[in-house]
Amino acid sequence: MRVLITGGYGFIGAWIIRNLLSQGAQVWVYDLKEDPRRLRLILPESEVQKVQFVSGDVTHLGQLQQVIQQHAISHVIHLAGLQVPTCRANPILGATVNVVGTLCVFEAVRLAGSQIKRLVYASTAAVFGPPEKYPAGPLADDVKLFPATHYGHFKVCNEGNAAVYFQDFGISSVGLRPWTVYGVGRDLGMTSEPTKAIKSVVLKRPYHISYGGWQDLQYVNDVALAFIRALEAPYHGAKSYNLRGAVVDIQTFHRALCEVAPEAKNLITHGDRQLTIAFDLSDEAFQKDFGPLPKTPLQEGIRQTIEIFKQLQSQGKLDTADLEASPAPAPVTTDEP
Repeated sequence: MRVLITGGYGFIGAWIIRNLLSQGAQVWVYDLKEDPRRLRLILPESEVQKVQFVSGDVTHLGQLQQVIQQHAISHVIHLAGLQVPTCRANPILGATVNVVGTLCVFEAVRLAGSQIKRLVYASTAAVFGPPEKYPAGPLADDVKLFPATHYGHFKVCNEGNAAVYFQDFGISSVGLRPWTVYGVGRDLGMTSEPTKAIKSVVLKRPYHISYGGWQDLQYVNDVALAFIRALEAPYHGAKSYNLRGAVVDIQTFHRALCEVAPEAKNLITHGDRQLTIAFDLSDEAFQKDFGPLPKTPLQEGIRQTIEIFKQLQSQGKLDTADLEASPAPAPVTTDEP
């Protein structure tokens, strides 16, 4: 495969690249600037150098067309986008990148014709509304969506446009909806806090997770493998799929972290505010169409994350900039959550 990844230097992109390279794929990253620092957290420099960088703006159709043609791209993963805070502060910019940029990717794929074998793009669990909007139990992909942010609405728009491209031009695509993805390299966004808590334990420093309640914790390598399976498997259609990992409350995450690293009991605290996105999402459709795809148990995902953080620490490569930018930790207590 000759894979173009827009926004490929992000957290999930780095892990997708790691897996693609291990399979012998050729990878091009299309992004505004070259920034392989997350790749260097999980790959040796010899592997990082195999990734080819192409400077470009996802909202420029002509640039995308040229890159796809010049490098004979066969598969596209579209990850580029702006997150919730930016979309809230500047909705026009958010729509330009998230919606117009996605349309440009689809249009570039359409214009490339049969050269492109598959397009997979990142949607989000933020297309769902708050838990109280839904009945109890796992929610299917096609329940009514009640996004509470511009970001969520932009992603709903992308899912709809993907369906139209299939309807009008027969372009198959797969949208995937991650929830709280954790692991080495997760350094941005509110749901990066569980990863920052794990890193803080390795550094033996206190950390307060600002929210509580329930969420769906998905180990990053599982999410990366889901993207790759959707890229490779036979498929005809344009559906968006929920992903599912460990659906747990923050207390359960804290207990799991303490079981792997007992020192976390005196270092990590958390709030009690429930995030306003439905957390109990069924991945039955994804497993049926693309599975079976195994899931890393929560404790094992935490263990693997700690192991890599410790390796980076021993090499003097464990960056703490993301922790310095976080709110000051709450007072530490020794009470069980």
